[in-house]
Amino acid sequence: MVQAWYMNDNDNEDQRSERHLSPPNYIDIDELKTKTGILYWNIDADNYENDENFQKIRQERGYDYQDELEISKTKIDDYENKLKIFFTEHLHSDEEIRFCLNGSGYFDVRDRDDRWIRIKIGKNDLLILPAGIYHRFTLDHNDYIKVVRLFTGQPCWTAINRPADDHPSHQSWIRLVEATK
Repeated sequence: MVQAWYMNDNDNEDQRSERHLSPPNYIDIDELKTKTGILYWNIDADNYENDENFQKIRQERGYDYQDELEISKTKIDDYENKLKIFFTEHLHSDEEIRFCLNGSGYFDVRDRDDRWIRIKIGKNDLLILPAGIYHRFTLDHNDYIKVVRLFTGQPCWTAINRPADDHPSHQSWIRLVEATK
């Protein structure tokens, strides 16, 4: 099951560390949804192609394209630089959908009060980050993750780095989370 907590954003600490506050401040999946708009499902990664819930999510949300991505020192050229790029705070004009088949990592997202929340994802976790949410990604100390990426229509990987507060997708995200207050 996915774990999430408010995090310490100490730049002197390894980005792959858990970065807990002292004391730790965990949040549950319902609070995560309310404060960020993130959606979560637990899907059997070993049998996801036959999983009715996975197929229902794809159909209801219009995901008609998918691919797989492995991130590790042996799978990605210029690995360390790529991790730095993934860890740059940004948003997308479309949802970001990641389903973890194996390995683990962290998505860091901003809540409606602009505080960082760290989400640890691992095998069987499917996350949907809403369009316009500021976020970043890093691996944990295992240095490996394999994910399915889902898209509506043609895949788009355009990252819009912060600041992008006036971007229409970010403004829509603000309205989404403000409606849950």
